Amino acid sequence: MRKVALIAAGTLLAVACNKQVTTAHPENEGRDTQTFADLSKAKVKHLSLDIETDFNQKMIIGSAQYTFENNHADEIIFDTEKLTIDSVVLAHGKKTKYTLGEQDSIKGQPLHIEVSKNDTLVTIYYKTSPEAHALQWLDPAQTNDKKAPFLLTQGQAILTRSYIPIQDTPSIRITYDAKVKVPQGLMALMSAINPKEKSADGVYTFQMRQPIAPYLVALAVGDVEYQPIDHRTGVYAEPGMLKAAAWEFAEMGNMVTAAEQLYGPYPWEQFDVLVLPPSFPFGGMENPRLTFATPTAIVGDRSMTNLIAHELAHSWSGNLVTNSTWDDFWVNEGFTVYFERRIMEALEGKDYADMISVIGFQDLETSMRNIPEKYTSLKVDMTGANPDDAFSDVPYDKGYLFLKMLEDRYGREKFDQFLNRYFSSHAFQTMTTEKFIDYMKANLTNGEDDFVQEWIYTTGWPKDLKKPTSKLFDLAEAQFHQAIENGRANQPAKKVEISTKSTNEWVHFIRLIDPKKHTINDLKYFDEVYDFTHSNNPEIQTAWYEKAFLMKYDVVNPHAKAFLVKVGRRKFLEPLYLALKESNQMALAHDIYKAARPNYHFVARNTIDGMLNYKGN
Repeated sequence: MRKVALIAAGTLLAVACNKQVTTAHPENEGRDTQTFADLSKAKVKHLSLDIETDFNQKMIIGSAQYTFENNHADEIIFDTEKLTIDSVVLAHGKKTKYTLGEQDSIKGQPLHIEVSKNDTLVTIYYKTSPEAHALQWLDPAQTNDKKAPFLLTQGQAILTRSYIPIQDTPSIRITYDAKVKVPQGLMALMSAINPKEKSADGVYTFQMRQPIAPYLVALAVGDVEYQPIDHRTGVYAEPGMLKAAAWEFAEMGNMVTAAEQLYGPYPWEQFDVLVLPPSFPFGGMENPRLTFATPTAIVGDRSMTNLIAHELAHSWSGNLVTNSTWDDFWVNEGFTVYFERRIMEALEGKDYADMISVIGFQDLETSMRNIPEKYTSLKVDMTGANPDDAFSDVPYDKGYLFLKMLEDRYGREKFDQFLNRYFSSHAFQTMTTEKFIDYMKANLTNGEDDFVQEWIYTTGWPKDLKKPTSKLFDLAEAQFHQAIENGRANQPAKKVEISTKSTNEWVHFIRLIDPKKHTINDLKYFDEVYDFTHSNNPEIQTAWYEKAFLMKYDVVNPHAKAFLVKVGRRKFLEPLYLALKESNQMALAHDIYKAARPNYHFVARNTIDGMLNYKGN
């Protein structure tokens, strides 16, 4: 998943007083505390899903049949959230007893199913709730083309249990097949082998032959079409978005080739991208064979395609080698950010890769200031907490900086050889932090581990941190300072086309604005020259509206409101609502949020509700 950033004003590097911590519950080491399942007794191996989507009732109805390993168990336990269980049968249609346990505010309810020690097959007949947290049912008005409804799922981290009764933990891997019935005229897609054309009867079948973590079982239903990029990559999108998406992502095939040259053969045969409606809460979600992507990456100049590189990199780090628990989330994301930047360096050069590393570092600085200190270490303890609470730039960019430190310390050639072996030797397996450390000591550092405590288990900033730099940003900074001088010297404003620089350079340019040093007149001059307020680039819009909110440059307010109502990507929502909160504009924040909230996914609503202490409907 592409990261969620907590953006605030400025990017000052404040080296905090480090606090050494280790996992608070060593007895849970390697055990996922976010699942009710007892994997030592019974563990699912294959899912056969047979479901129908009901857009009128906003429900999924059907059955989930599992083949499972049975270690002399008298029950098998599944995770559920707001599911209605109609019946449960074992092999040969034999009904069996089941009970739903006590509701947990984070984990939902356990589903206990009676089995005998010889049972290895169970089928659960169920339906979802209209309020299922993983499901977002969109009316036609909420889509790009505004012609047909849309359904999307978001299972990470522990939301799959709200639309499939499942052992919802990355500690296991399953294969699956599915039969999905949808309204005629719509196409169903999954993280599996997908159709390229619509079915006449609205029935689609799927297979995922490689074992994946349950959070990667994904479904989307909508009026979409397909356009190939090359023999193993392509784009799905609503018809009105398809041409622009295919142009924006035209380098996907080259990305896959570059990734293979770095760390081995692509393990999933096909790499397609589905461009979702704008309410999708993330930049991307790395569902195998079918990455879900935000339309906000389509900016018209291919300058934000590192998002696609990130999701592609997940094909190795995350999908192939998966964090065993959500305490180890950095094992997915830190490796993926490092891999993403190596792909972009191969395609666009070191200067470009350095630029996105600086942007990532700026986001990390902000996260380190704004999240609870206990979540500023790489290894965290999520016992009793929602994994979503710890989502920040820390596992992404602090994880990247740790791996970059290893590269610098042991040399790129040796580090690349190490990563190649790491991915190939742990393919289709799970990984804990401690297992990785042991592997690293045996295969890279020759037993050295003097840096492990400070980098992985200690909160705050490591003492030997090397801050990224970018030559390209030096030029943007020079232009910024010249513009400030011109404005304050009453030089006449001369508008320029924003597209003359890359998106990342413009974001860095805007982030140089300091509310403590600069004035509303400076903002007005920038707007006259660059017309940031009317930009159609969501990265630029977010950076500019944030500064404008903080400095109460209210010219942007109607444009920012329209943006926040349309776009549901949490990376953009958080900094803007936070800026309104920090500038004591809560009435404006609530006014915008009341209008925008119905368009947001549950995970976005959950975040902004808490930020604004919002109690409305």
